[in-house]
Amino acid sequence: MFVKTGDKVKVIAGKGKGKEGTVLSVNVKKNRVVVKGVNKIKKHQKPSQNNANGGVVESEGSIHASNVKVISKADKK
Repeated sequence: MFVKTGDKVKVIAGKGKGKEGTVLSVNVKKNRVVVKGVNKIKKHQKPSQNNANGGVVESEGSIHASNVKVISKADKK
């Protein structure tokens, strides 16, 4: 896959078109990536030990890798 975790990418298609962010995770089998600040989804959660109050939690959802374009690669050390 041409995208790796930590790369800076720009969304070129979909509802997040034009937004930029860094890649948080990559799913090679499904050809999907999670980009920071793009494709926000809301999920209702029950109260638990980690989240005592429960409520609506907002997080990033995955988008197809073909909808992103690499702007710059992260420095490899």
